[in-house]
Amino acid sequence: MKNSTRRSKKPETDGSGLRRAIAARSARIGIIGLGYVGLPLACLFAEKGFPATGFDIDRSKVTALNAGRSYIKHIPNKRIAAIRKSGKFDATDDFARLRQMDAIIICVPTPLTRYREPDLQFIVKTGQEIAPNLRQGQLVVLESSTYPGTTREELKPILEANGLKSGRDFWLAYSPEREDPGNASFGTNDIPKVVGGDGKVALDLAVALYDQVVVKTVPVSSPETAETVKLTENIFRAVNIALVNELKVICAAMGIDVWEVIEAAKTKPFGFMPFYPGPGLGGHCIPIDPFYLTWKAREFGINTRFIELAGEINTAMPRYVVARLGEELSRSQGKALNGARILMLGLAYKKNVDDMRESPALILIELLEKAGAKVSYHDPYIPAVKPSREHANLTGRKSVPLTAKSLSGADAVLIVTDHDDVDYSMVAKHGRLVLDTRNAMTRAGLAGSHIRKA
Repeated sequence: MKNSTRRSKKPETDGSGLRRAIAARSARIGIIGLGYVGLPLACLFAEKGFPATGFDIDRSKVTALNAGRSYIKHIPNKRIAAIRKSGKFDATDDFARLRQMDAIIICVPTPLTRYREPDLQFIVKTGQEIAPNLRQGQLVVLESSTYPGTTREELKPILEANGLKSGRDFWLAYSPEREDPGNASFGTNDIPKVVGGDGKVALDLAVALYDQVVVKTVPVSSPETAETVKLTENIFRAVNIALVNELKVICAAMGIDVWEVIEAAKTKPFGFMPFYPGPGLGGHCIPIDPFYLTWKAREFGINTRFIELAGEINTAMPRYVVARLGEELSRSQGKALNGARILMLGLAYKKNVDDMRESPALILIELLEKAGAKVSYHDPYIPAVKPSREHANLTGRKSVPLTAKSLSGADAVLIVTDHDDVDYSMVAKHGRLVLDTRNAMTRAGLAGSHIRKA
């Protein structure tokens, strides 16, 4: 289609028409990427009365959603069925329908390459899908976590390739996702949204849009600022988790329980915030986002020593856990890891979710099996290992039932994820050796000489 045809209508540079549609909740919202970020957001817009359409290249997701079924554990079928019944939501893999949308929100993955550098292929491909379907008067918002400059330096030129211009024909903004899957206290609508726009009109429109569905919007001066906010939040967590992981190693060497230390320290009403150690970092944000900023900082000749040190400590945790397991097997049973039968409890990266992205459990399985151990796992939320680029060899491995027989048949039980839906009393009773990386046994009031921490 020629550009002259696409701009036959006089551009509405102040966005007043879109602003009125947003206020009336008649603006059509398109969400690209129906995963752990996009699907809750699509649900929220539909529940608030907006006509919402979800876009995804995975046809199985589209089919499930249109049938009123969810594929994410903490989003129940009844929630999807309700918005389908209301007529406010549908899903599609037809990206030509983007022309019908008034606002387009991008929620696609931003992983790292094998060299720990940003991989923007999903943002780029999404931009290329939007561009031929972009029309005057639309708002485009990127939510994917990324480095400062992505919205204007990478996405904007792709969207403008066919002649439409940001700020004149369409509006572009960035608003970082802040989802915490499985958090019962903070849903999508309870979490303030930071927003940065490519120009004042873009900012005002993005704020107006999110004001309709979330508790508060926080406008900032630019998309680059908003992009940096997201990275800062997750770097803060990564650095503090690295600190307590290092303290864990020190305390263990001195015979001190680091979890007891943290519980006592957090009684101080000021100047301390509790973070907890674990077997390594998981999820799509905290293990990845710091490397996005360190990569961008190198462009300016800056070495991010503090952030990179935190990354080194956290990525070393799985090897520390394996070493501790080897020590405890030798101490308690006179066995080596080679030939030992290990039952791993938990595959998800955090408790009570079915998300295994970047989970340290996957690394632990590979390290243990490389050492000659025979590893099985139990996870009530992940019945089978889903395909992943980094751990393709584990795809399809199935969760085993948690029974007295499976517990007693293992030389060691390794607690990696502290799901609530686990009978820890049975674990304590039948496990020959229990190595706990999450302090789950102590929290359950269980102790014994065969229960150790890592």
